[in-house]
Amino acid sequence: MDFMGKAKIRLQSWITHNDHHQEEYEMFTEQLEEANRTESAKHIREMIELNSKSNECLRQALKAL
Repeated sequence: MDFMGKAKIRLQSWITHNDHHQEEYEMFTEQLEEANRTESAKHIREMIELNSKSNECLRQALKAL
């Protein structure tokens, strides 16, 4: 397999991996909110937004290939 093929696989893998973590982060945030740990939940929500932006960059990189 050539470099470009490997690059596509790597990017797709990272996207999938990040999407899985995103789901975990969201569930954990809900648990924090249920436990009245809103300050912690707020920081995790901020990180979720950053993770979403990061994944969008990976999607754009994959598209550009």
